[in-house]
Amino acid sequence: MGLKIGGRIEKVNGRELTYSEFAEKYMSQNQPVLLTGLMDDWRACKDWVSPNGKPNLHFFSTHFGKSKVQVADCGTREFTDQKRIEMTVSEFVDRWLHDGGAGGGSLLYLKDWHFVKEYPEYIAYRTPMDFSDDWLNFYLDKFHMHNDPDTYSERNDITCSDYRFVYMGSKGTWTPLHADVFRSYSWSANVCGKKQWYFLSPSQQHLVFDRNMKSSVYDIFAEVSQSKFPGFEKAVWWECTQEENEVIFVPSGWYHQVHNLEDTISINHNWFNGYNLFWVWDLLLKDYNEASEYIEDLKGCDDFEELCQRNLAANTGMNFYDFFIFIVRFAFANVVLLHTLAHVKNETSRKPSKALQHIYFNLESIRNVAVKMKPINTGDRQGVLLDLRKNLEDHSFIELCAAVRKTYELIHDQDETTPTLLQCTSSVRSQVQSSEDLVAFINDALTKRGGAFSC
Repeated sequence: MGLKIGGRIEKVNGRELTYSEFAEKYMSQNQPVLLTGLMDDWRACKDWVSPNGKPNLHFFSTHFGKSKVQVADCGTREFTDQKRIEMTVSEFVDRWLHDGGAGGGSLLYLKDWHFVKEYPEYIAYRTPMDFSDDWLNFYLDKFHMHNDPDTYSERNDITCSDYRFVYMGSKGTWTPLHADVFRSYSWSANVCGKKQWYFLSPSQQHLVFDRNMKSSVYDIFAEVSQSKFPGFEKAVWWECTQEENEVIFVPSGWYHQVHNLEDTISINHNWFNGYNLFWVWDLLLKDYNEASEYIEDLKGCDDFEELCQRNLAANTGMNFYDFFIFIVRFAFANVVLLHTLAHVKNETSRKPSKALQHIYFNLESIRNVAVKMKPINTGDRQGVLLDLRKNLEDHSFIELCAAVRKTYELIHDQDETTPTLLQCTSSVRSQVQSSEDLVAFINDALTKRGGAFSC
């Protein structure tokens, strides 16, 4: 029996869509959309594409050939994903050219290449404005998400440092059914080639899981066991064909499977912000419960909680403490910006600027997640203590604030008249150790709108 196709992704001219319209219609509503007109000035669309419209493999081999990348063997399954092989870009290109993309009878697909981190001077593209409020990559440009001396290695400087990727694959390569890391948003831009996407909305995700909600369908076009996945045939899918120079927005929690209909190069980012932050916490809590259940027989051990958090970080990419530190730093950054931008607010209007409204929204989103975290006592369990004043002495934190401010100026078409970030000492609480502290800190900031700061 074939898939039930019940919806198609809307196609919109991205140049005619304001950021506010995109945020309200797609991010806030968690709806996918296909956008055109956003890649016209990208260097990648010139350098990476041959005159015949095919990938310029020689260019990659010549300029980036020594890079080590992860390549998926699309014909071999390893647990819930395809088997990965490490090779250089030159080796990958040689396999593609000599075998038509096949190696030993299987199609090879270069995935998750951290191109921006490896080649920061080569500006292949600029992130479209609609996707630029990217807390995840803002943060990882300045901080490590997870600092565990037992698991950290120099290799992580590249492999765990951002979620900006290049993908390259010949016709027939594909990605199995999945929902994105952290339940983040993602966007995928076709530099050349064509992709076919199949989406399943979050309200129907249970239909692709087994009876115990532990494992999901791997390939929606393979023979799916009705006894193992009894709801699969009821699933209603959304379908989309993505052409060259089109960008697709993938919302949080939408399961999707993707097939390259032609030789394809794409640029992909994962990101989250105030609109989908709660998705990240919900996933962490679910994965934590599963991790603690898995080692329940060790529950009496003194280090049980530490083991759960280590397993959570290993399996999900961060743990409770990483996430807590992340949202506290973003709360601090938004409060600094709240105070800074308040100084240049239009004196003739009582209504705050769009940038200030954006910051209020961010703080409210963080507060809402912190309220959900209260029963867990996330920071307090590990003695995590963050201080706004100490962060204001940290060059990385100041750069994080500056990056967010610059982005909001561009998003909201605000004149760059904002003064240098104000180096403030707070007359309200500046230390946060628990989610309860964080809620109180944000409430204070929102109530006083930065007025309680003395500089």
